[in-house]
Amino acid sequence: MRAPIVVAGASMAGLRTAEQLRAAGWDGPIILIGDEPHMPYNRPPLSKEVLAGRATFDSLAFRPRTAVADVTWRLGTKAVRADLDRHLVELDDGEALTYAGLVIATGMRPRRLRCPGPTTGRHTVRTLDDARGLRDALTRPGVRVVVVGAGFIGCEVAATAVALGAAEVTVVDPLPLPMIGPLGEPLARALRDRHEQRGVRFALGTGVTAFEGEDHVTGVILVDGSVLAADVVVESVGSVANTEWLDGNGLDLTDGVLTDEHLRVGGRPDVVAVGDIARFPNARYDGVPRRVEHWSIPTDTAKHAARVLAAHLGGTESGLAPFAPLPTFWSDQHDFRLQSFGAPALGKDDIRVLEGDLDGDVLVGYHTDGRLVGVVALGGTAAAAAAARHRAELLKQPALTA
Repeated sequence: MRAPIVVAGASMAGLRTAEQLRAAGWDGPIILIGDEPHMPYNRPPLSKEVLAGRATFDSLAFRPRTAVADVTWRLGTKAVRADLDRHLVELDDGEALTYAGLVIATGMRPRRLRCPGPTTGRHTVRTLDDARGLRDALTRPGVRVVVVGAGFIGCEVAATAVALGAAEVTVVDPLPLPMIGPLGEPLARALRDRHEQRGVRFALGTGVTAFEGEDHVTGVILVDGSVLAADVVVESVGSVANTEWLDGNGLDLTDGVLTDEHLRVGGRPDVVAVGDIARFPNARYDGVPRRVEHWSIPTDTAKHAARVLAAHLGGTESGLAPFAPLPTFWSDQHDFRLQSFGAPALGKDDIRVLEGDLDGDVLVGYHTDGRLVGVVALGGTAAAAAAARHRAELLKQPALTA
């Protein structure tokens, strides 16, 4: 019997890679390993539609394509060790799997605050179980919510908590503005203003030192000693790559898993990484390896990596150009949307309003050496459509020099 392709990680990236392996011609066995008991599901609605009660938990599940009906699912287990020289993956139940090809798709987990105080009442938003617990907490009458972290998830949860009728919603972040990292100062300031107009409070430029309470959180102590009353705390302070199981193989795991321009890992043609754990050079830009945690990346990386891996195992070359995705993200908050195409973070030194006004629907462009490298829209459907019109222009841009 042929050795299988083992896909370590059974979330969206793992599922899409299995599907793309079949599309690329791999007809051998595929084993998907996932630490959650659930089949792959869509994560972005967890902090929005599902948390708000506008979508059911059951509605999140992806429907696998018929091409992967014969794959083996190992759910509720996880990879704990890999020996890439011996082509082995060890599972937490003690089994060792021999592979012909390995797909690293173990993704990220939420970073947690290391502050003294009770842990009950503190939540993250990454899994179905996380969202279920948080929804129960947010729907209690008169709840006071403190969100630590003003990034994508933090801002989305704050907006959802307001919509659910929370008595108080405060967002804490050491940075001066929400989402300033991906957006830059002008748009981040406009975003803060919109949140404040809808009832969200901010404590910016400060951090958390401890939590008050006996068995359950009752307050959040800030750096200056002030205390925010809290019945619910949501920690949205970044992610940690699930790479520990790869230790000892000589890989660069400093921020996710470093890959080459074809998503191959450690110079090994039989090992690829996909999804937000992959730190890859994007040939569309400057070639600097970066992780990208946007919703489009699992599918984009799966398509390229599957073709590369299937070609290698079939004894041929893939013939693919270097991986060069156009990053895309969107974020629904309150009654408006952020919509982006390209790499705004590379052009924050030259930000220009392209259409509209920062007080209303607006489209902002981000430039490097005068060249448009990304756009972000803030507002309603018209603003999102304006961003989409620039997608073709961004796709045509030549690569940046390193």
